Amino acid sequence: MNNSRPLKVALVCHSDRLGGAAVVTYRLMQALRAEGVDARMVVFTRLSSPLDTEVSLLMPRWKRAWKFMAERALIFARNGFDRSNVFTVSTASHGMPLHRHPWIQEADVINLNWINQGVVSLKGLRKLNELGKPVVWTMHDMWCMTGICHHAHSCRRYEGECGCCPLIKDGASENDLSHRTWLRKRALYDASHMRFVAVSNWLAGCAARSSLLGNTPVEVIPNAFPVESFPTEPYPNFPAFEPMGNRRRIIMGAARLDDPIKGLDVAVEALNIIFDEHPDLAHSTGMIFFGDIRDRSIFDKLRFSYMYMGRVTDPRLLRQYYASSDVVISASQFETLPGTLIEGQAAGALPVTFGNGGQGDIVTHKVNGYIAAERTPRALADGIIWALNQQQDRQALHDGVAQRFSADVVARRYIDLYQSMLSARAGKGE
Repeated sequence: MNNSRPLKVALVCHSDRLGGAAVVTYRLMQALRAEGVDARMVVFTRLSSPLDTEVSLLMPRWKRAWKFMAERALIFARNGFDRSNVFTVSTASHGMPLHRHPWIQEADVINLNWINQGVVSLKGLRKLNELGKPVVWTMHDMWCMTGICHHAHSCRRYEGECGCCPLIKDGASENDLSHRTWLRKRALYDASHMRFVAVSNWLAGCAARSSLLGNTPVEVIPNAFPVESFPTEPYPNFPAFEPMGNRRRIIMGAARLDDPIKGLDVAVEALNIIFDEHPDLAHSTGMIFFGDIRDRSIFDKLRFSYMYMGRVTDPRLLRQYYASSDVVISASQFETLPGTLIEGQAAGALPVTFGNGGQGDIVTHKVNGYIAAERTPRALADGIIWALNQQQDRQALHDGVAQRFSADVVARRYIDLYQSMLSARAGKGE
């Protein structure tokens, strides 16, 4: 690399704004640029302004649509023409010619992120590696270490060679779609020198148990968050929660609240337990929900006082919601690194969650939050009651998040990784 110019990094992701992986990848790009890196994003779906010159689309829309539909059609056929789980798994059978994109060819380092659903195929990844550049792959879910699923749930077949996949109809066979894709991934990994990054220690632990990545060093670098932009107190006369008066507030949000994985039903049951068994506490507290929801009838079952704010697109408004809350909860079945807990904690709210994912990187039990021992409404209710009875130091919670997840800290860790890979290649004369 020519040391007289900035380090050039191409970040690849399905989108720049749509979905959690896209949002944190875009934040990483901004954080790297703030540290002097010429970082740019190459995406399949673009939602940012055309004036954003640091984001580039992969190929025309019709070509992208064809690649996306071709892979889904293959999965649909293997699933017995049943639409269930069509988006739960990915095969990377089709993708765009990523290696031909000019920003990829100009880059010193390529950083892959969430690249499924037509972004690049496994064959395309092999061609990408043939460019001879350092390739970092940031894992936002389990797909890199499984045959085809993004989250293995309770299935442990990824610790072997996959096969008999419970998510597809042809999964009665050891040589099903998941096993055949596993074989293709193994061949790719054996022929490449990619470095893998897990966004949480939990995800790194899954990788260590997997057959595909068990013998591969995995770095742990969390997602970057604009911690400094989160106030710990709301602006004076903030009007959004006026109907709640002086009640204490609990907040829960997701891109789609009633996604079964997010556990909205568990949260509703937990709040009802508090309402029935601790009426004084319930009557002095209100619940805030935000995010898309397809069926609002679930709120009809909730006896606890609540407000539903819908999808929040203004980040400044969302920060005020967090700063106005005392507790932030996550009831998810699993979370790689739950961003709502980090954001809530950055604003001084105590997180309450289950411990089935990367929550342990965020919460130390009964120190800066609560990790429920079981994924039950009763255990979640106990955690919420504990949190509401604390006198938390909001600034201390904010400062603790800043030390671990602030954008500049995360960016420098990535830069160190990039530089070490470039130095290793230079030492080998590559």
